[in-house]
Amino acid sequence: MTRVALIGGDGVGPEVVDVARRALEAAGERAGVEYAFESFPFGADHYLETGETLPDDAFKRLKSDFDAILLGAVGDPRVEDATHARGILLELRFKLDLYINLRPARLLHPDLCPLRPRRDGTERSIDVVVLRENTEGPYVGMGGSFKPDTRDEVSINEDVNTYRGVKRIVQAAFDFTVERGYKRVTMCDKANAMPHAHSLWRRVFAEVATDFPFVDTEAEYIDALMMKLVQNPDRYSVIVTSNLLGDIVSDLTAALVGGLGMAASANLHPGRVGVFEPVHGSAPDLAGTGTANPMATILAAALLAEHTGAPAVAQALDSAVVAAIAEGIRTPDLGGIGSTASVGDWICDRVRGG
Repeated sequence: MTRVALIGGDGVGPEVVDVARRALEAAGERAGVEYAFESFPFGADHYLETGETLPDDAFKRLKSDFDAILLGAVGDPRVEDATHARGILLELRFKLDLYINLRPARLLHPDLCPLRPRRDGTERSIDVVVLRENTEGPYVGMGGSFKPDTRDEVSINEDVNTYRGVKRIVQAAFDFTVERGYKRVTMCDKANAMPHAHSLWRRVFAEVATDFPFVDTEAEYIDALMMKLVQNPDRYSVIVTSNLLGDIVSDLTAALVGGLGMAASANLHPGRVGVFEPVHGSAPDLAGTGTANPMATILAAALLAEHTGAPAVAQALDSAVVAAIAEGIRTPDLGGIGSTASVGDWICDRVRGG
């Protein structure tokens, strides 16, 4: 039995998590995989009512009693500075040491790509996976402000990069490349402007690459890579980069394959409970409208199934999403008229063999 903790969070989070849970359960029933779900209330409502973000006793349970965590989204305009969102999402990433943030971007239908076809007239074939370092960089919160709220204010955030942290994510990228049959790893940095922090990435990348002479490698500056991804995204496969730059690159790759409504992610540390989530935010303006796209969360559930040893479940969910798009079963962000519930129902029926 696979034990899954559900954290709906804020905004559209509970809506899309509910759909993904039903789809995961349906795929599991067909594949003979049993799932046990337990919901946790953490989000803005809980924080405003109790002052709690992620209490210690709950974290201990999430760490030890579950095989995976499915998270909807966190963020609410009622909470200044997104205090509770950092206290939930970043705490899970940091305390569980989930140093791999895996963000696939695969084009499931030609009309989802905002770019015109290739110059030879053929449709684009985009299959890019971003492996983002998930526990270092500016996100650790080191820094501070001097003379705040004055004209002399000085505000600093430190970009923290360690040899250990960089090496393990680069190693994970090469291992992933070989396991999945990709041919190239691209490392992204800004070493020309940040030589102290990002030259470390270049040195470690070159070091790890010596163990993989059969893999093509290249290093790109972030600005050049963003331009080239728009010009010719088809040539890229695996991109490994730092926390902040990975956040940026993966939003662009998501836009190339249909937008954030199609973007799933996995926060991983081999041998530990992982957190699986859509890349999109809580979208409070869409909450309750029934128009949120559940596909990113369903694809996150597919990643969950894959990483908990149920490839048949993952394939069923992935195939159902592909079929839905091909059949025009889409929410408004993809040019359709479907609702969160109706798209979810169609995918669940497809998974069951309907």
